[in-house]
Amino acid sequence: MVGVLERRTVKGAKNMIPVCEPLLDEKELAYVTDCLKTNWISSKGKYIEAFEEGFARYCDCKYGIATTSGTTALHLALASIGIGPGDEVIVPAFTMIATVFAIIYTGAKPVLVDAEPDTWNIDPAKIKERITDRTKVILPVHIYGHPCEMEAIMEIAGKYHLWVVEDAAEAHGAEYRGKKAGSLGHLSCFSFYANKIITTGEGGMVVTNNDGVAQKARLLKDLAFSTEKRFLHLSIGFNYRMTNIQAAIGLAQLEKINDLVAARRRNAHYYNRLLKDVPGITLPVERKEAKNVYWMYGILIEDEFGLSRNELMVSLKEKGIETRSFFYPMHQQPAFQEMGLFAGEKYPVTEALAQKGLYLPSGSGLKNEEIEEVCQTIKEIRGRILDIPK
Repeated sequence: MVGVLERRTVKGAKNMIPVCEPLLDEKELAYVTDCLKTNWISSKGKYIEAFEEGFARYCDCKYGIATTSGTTALHLALASIGIGPGDEVIVPAFTMIATVFAIIYTGAKPVLVDAEPDTWNIDPAKIKERITDRTKVILPVHIYGHPCEMEAIMEIAGKYHLWVVEDAAEAHGAEYRGKKAGSLGHLSCFSFYANKIITTGEGGMVVTNNDGVAQKARLLKDLAFSTEKRFLHLSIGFNYRMTNIQAAIGLAQLEKINDLVAARRRNAHYYNRLLKDVPGITLPVERKEAKNVYWMYGILIEDEFGLSRNELMVSLKEKGIETRSFFYPMHQQPAFQEMGLFAGEKYPVTEALAQKGLYLPSGSGLKNEEIEEVCQTIKEIRGRILDIPK
């Protein structure tokens, strides 16, 4: 497999080691070419059904409903179970903003919960205190590929009669107690953006075992067209249809998903080996009940390192190594503050993660020598700091 993107360059440096890039090869090209030759390029065609069925089966679920993005998958999932104004949805304070946007789109209120300090996922021990008589959904996010503590979450949901919608956008192939992410809640949502473990360029998927939810999601994502009269609409629907071209790419990617997941895990284990003895760096964890797919290889830069997270990112960029900072806390997002949400709320673990966290180059196509270069550069940067006279 070869990446179709050329390595970017920065001024004064050699080729950039990118934080992530897709791996596309002849199979994707063949399937897309088939779409073009047959004129099945829009939201109908054999690849849509094949990708939906194949990905649902991979997740050990009955139904897959393809969408235009992970964000629209989340919105569609919530709409399909009737979430709307007056409802509350419990969601982590540490997540990508699309998770909360999807709740806002329904008119429901997002209610934040702080993160666990080791997995960086939503802390189940803090969920109960946020439940009210308006709570309808718990929306856990499997951050950076490590599955949430789903047994505890499902137990809470059962006690309070709540839906559980997994945001598994970053967790293709992750497992919790031997079960695939996506099959752990009542319904789940995935993203196939270009940096995800498998990609369709842009795209998403809702997966579920619930017949009624699947039927409703399929209706709503296609403008809620009546099954009896084409242009009669009994509900407010959305145009969230994935194209056959995107699904063709997705199906080709799905056929090699096990290799792509294995590459992410192999890269993470090599990073762990090379960075484990560097003072001031906290490495990602993998709990014994979990299979972490390391969508992104994230680390925390502690005070002992000698540089701040931001300073290290600048130094790495100067050396041709691309990184990304961790997500910005939801309660500190200007868009939500403007709406009057989360006023005065504090989430100390989330805030610390946002200040200290970054992820290193993490693509499935990363080479061992690139990982070695990244780790050696980090060690050299820290060594120079220690050599500076006080």
